[in-house]
Amino acid sequence: MTEPVTATSEATVLLVDDNPQNLKVLYETLKDRGYRLLIANDGEKALTLAQRHQPEVILLDIMMPDMDGYEVCRRLKSAPLTADSAVVFLSALDDVDSKVKGFALGGADFIAKPFQAQEVIARVWTHAQVILLERELQARNRQLENDQSRILNAISEGIYGLDPRGNVLFANPAAAIITGCSNDELIGQNFYDLHFNTRPPEGDQPMIDTVPVQATCTQGIAEHQRDVPMRRRDGSVFPAEYRATPKLENDQLIGAVVVFRDITAELASEQALEEARQTVQEQRDQLAHASRMSTMGEMAAGFAHEVNQPLTAITNYARVALRMMADDPLDRTLIQQTLAKIEAQSHRASEVIRRIRRFVKKPVAGKEVLSIAGLLEETRQFAEVDARHNDGDVEIHVEDDVPDVLADPVQVQQVALNLIRNALESTRSAGRDTPVRVRAELTSPECVLISVTDEGEGLPEGAEERLFLPFYTTKAEGMGIGLVLCRSLIQAQGGDIGFERPPEGGARFYFTLPVATT
Repeated sequence: MTEPVTATSEATVLLVDDNPQNLKVLYETLKDRGYRLLIANDGEKALTLAQRHQPEVILLDIMMPDMDGYEVCRRLKSAPLTADSAVVFLSALDDVDSKVKGFALGGADFIAKPFQAQEVIARVWTHAQVILLERELQARNRQLENDQSRILNAISEGIYGLDPRGNVLFANPAAAIITGCSNDELIGQNFYDLHFNTRPPEGDQPMIDTVPVQATCTQGIAEHQRDVPMRRRDGSVFPAEYRATPKLENDQLIGAVVVFRDITAELASEQALEEARQTVQEQRDQLAHASRMSTMGEMAAGFAHEVNQPLTAITNYARVALRMMADDPLDRTLIQQTLAKIEAQSHRASEVIRRIRRFVKKPVAGKEVLSIAGLLEETRQFAEVDARHNDGDVEIHVEDDVPDVLADPVQVQQVALNLIRNALESTRSAGRDTPVRVRAELTSPECVLISVTDEGEGLPEGAEERLFLPFYTTKAEGMGIGLVLCRSLIQAQGGDIGFERPPEGGARFYFTLPVATT
């Protein structure tokens, strides 16, 4: 795989977004990649900076006040100094109409919000490389034709110069290697016929609109597509990424420049990476399930007692009912009351079993919108056995403004229960009778923080640096995987987990979850 553009390229990237947090994330993602970064928080500033610095790549938010991204793009493409900048739209809009509108205005690409760092890096690198190349070619062309040829010959991407009908006027050696033709054989070939088996029409008959590069050659519309099947001379097909740029002379459209490359290896790497991600997720789920089963084993005796109580009551009430059935006369009211008690005790046993089954099962639904208050209350009920065993109590406080979150309910409950059980054990070991306090609060518009605080033994000095490392534990019989697994599960939800030392002593563990967006 080729390396990202380095500092010697000095590509300029303009970041445009009215959201300061988005700008910060984009800046942090690209700041060490060798680019010259410019920042604008509205359309007017973006146009001013673009005119002054002519950036190679412009990452442009669509939804902005006063002047949206589409209008900014239109003005950029209508200005000679900025017309060739690669405009990459940033938007939560992922519908076809939004994309078509962006491409029609001259946009080069779309990146969906929330964006991934590696995707932003890869796309900026691709567009920066092509734009830098095109500008360098234009500058060389003004100096000397031979200089231009030497540069083109050294490039690993295939490059064509096409006339308005798609006939090849120029081809670099890389194009010949990729297509399996000699350079001389390519000259005069028709691009559409060679690579897409689509012969150009005779006369003024229009071509099929979906044929790649046709809009660039005939209408001057820049194009960029990825994973497009292209044919070689021998008929074999390879996936390609290409960028087509209109070629102008005295403001007249005389064809197009096409830069393309074989991305077979790149797609294979992406597939392998995705498979690796899936494998990691499966292993994490298996480990989480094993941990829940281990926790359930530790709590089995307590739950046996929980279930045994209503079952014993059901047995006793049933015996009473049988005895009353033999009475004459039959007291129907008393029998109905007895049967109602049997039903109530059966519901009690069923509720205990339901909570057990929900906790130990492997998650299959994935993330969903959750009520924090309901989830924590269910977790507290599940921890009642531990609370009685440790002679402790659990108090829950959820702030009024805490919204719903988006997360996997089983995995979040597993983390919360693990932290509560640890806190109960620590409190008992310290000989304290204070309750474990669980609190949920909104710390930012995007984040809910849940903390578990105890006044127990606390942790040794310096433990913070090792708490979330595998096999580190402060328990005599601990395995050191509980907090490691908690961190993995919370990070999978898009949150974070940490530890603090409260002023009153003990320990406070906390984790965050993302707010569910409407």
